[in-house]
Amino acid sequence: MLNLHQLHTFVTVISEGSMTAAADKLYLTQPAVSQQIRNLEEEMGVELLVRGVRQIKATPQGEILYEHSKRILQQTQQAEIAVRSMGAELKGHMRIGTMNSIGLHIMSPIVSRLMRHNPDLRIRVDYLRGEELLKGFKKGQFDVVIMPEAVSEFGVAMDDSVEGKFLLKEEMWLVSSGKDSEVPPQVNASELGTFPLVNFIEEFPGFQKKLQDKLAGADVESLVIFESANVGTLKRVIESGLGWGFLPAHSIKKQVRSGRLNRTHVKDFHYEIDLMFYDNKKSENRVLCETFYQAVSQQEKA
Repeated sequence: MLNLHQLHTFVTVISEGSMTAAADKLYLTQPAVSQQIRNLEEEMGVELLVRGVRQIKATPQGEILYEHSKRILQQTQQAEIAVRSMGAELKGHMRIGTMNSIGLHIMSPIVSRLMRHNPDLRIRVDYLRGEELLKGFKKGQFDVVIMPEAVSEFGVAMDDSVEGKFLLKEEMWLVSSGKDSEVPPQVNASELGTFPLVNFIEEFPGFQKKLQDKLAGADVESLVIFESANVGTLKRVIESGLGWGFLPAHSIKKQVRSGRLNRTHVKDFHYEIDLMFYDNKKSENRVLCETFYQAVSQQEKA
């Protein structure tokens, strides 16, 4: 009999593109992931993955199972969140601060479900730059901020009254238009000046500094043709074929899977970001914040 754990592992392997990447995301060893896939294939009586390819590829049967598994996991996750939120009988006013590039794919499904089952709940979400979120949080303008880890990305330490909970890992992916056949599937950092750069500014200063240091060390002069802090605008510019650029993986995975964007692996440059859930230990909305964190966590695991 199929189980959700196996399906979750299978979906992660396909979406991440390799056993190793899936193991990292699931906090498992690569052999453990491989064994789960073999067990699933034995349960189904068919091969689900094409062996001997550089990137994981599903068989026709695997593609069918992948699509059904995504829906099963999503419905399971929605049911769990709905039950939790209904049972919590949430009420009050919660103020949430986050960033445009990470908030859009997290906030919409969670907020709509929580408010649908809790008519006495009021939520306000503000999308701001990281520095503005930190200032507003310290002034008591937000109950919760969802943002990159404050010290590593912004050089700012939270005080003892703040609790920071890990939410998920974010990566920066180099992407180009799916229509551009001239962009190679992998490059070295020294080749980053090959195409015009569409630059993502302001959101992740830690990333920007590391990228600029890498370009300077490789003696690369990149032609920046467009800059913005709005991830949606940047996606449209890159999709149009004007250049390539680094964007947060969660905001573009759908476009990469559909072929609207192509991902280029940079062999000697990789950047990961810990996205954190910060709230105040002494907040009057402590229970509400904890329930919201559990809901967001369950969504990201699913």
